[in-house]
Amino acid sequence: MESSSAARGGSTRREVTRQRLFEAAVTLIAEQGFSATTVDEIAERAGVAKGTVYYNFASKSVLFEELLRHGVGVLTASLREAAERTAREGGGTVAALDAMIRAGLVFIDRYPAFTQLYVAELWRTNRAWQSTLLVVRQQAVAVVEGVLRAGVAGGDFGAEIDVPLTAAALVGMVLVAALDWKSFQPERSLDDVHAALSRLLQGRVSGMG
Repeated sequence: MESSSAARGGSTRREVTRQRLFEAAVTLIAEQGFSATTVDEIAERAGVAKGTVYYNFASKSVLFEELLRHGVGVLTASLREAAERTAREGGGTVAALDAMIRAGLVFIDRYPAFTQLYVAELWRTNRAWQSTLLVVRQQAVAVVEGVLRAGVAGGDFGAEIDVPLTAAALVGMVLVAALDWKSFQPERSLDDVHAALSRLLQGRVSGMG
């Protein structure tokens, strides 16, 4: 049997390879679309053999589905960590939402191609991975819903707010604003964009109580 250190080493190497494949796939698909992107191109961009792609993923569709899971999982973890860090520091629910907005912007600044793909796929209904996309989207939105519900319970927000819709609207606001920033206003800094969205949050959400 493998030693535990050898097993960990193999697992780490596989994760590195999968990350390279994710990065290659998201870049190529953002550039030329899912249908036009081939497994050969993904392998070449990642610097691996074609067989390595199929060793890690059964097909191009499975690779893309796992890419969506991975990317939204990273975003969800970032949102959750921002909210938990704010709570540890004694911040209220509005401060937690503001921290989550910034975390979302940081994610999009780092992974603009993934964000572009994710938003585009939300509008498509004929993909094999549509059900997976809906599940992972809800995981991200649920983190925001949790903060909003805590705010309602604590009296920070009025009980009349529609928590699911407000959470989805906040996530959508960050995604659309960030894509507009990256596409049409790239000269603006992340701090500048965050400040604008923070003012919107303070005026709209904190005024609900």
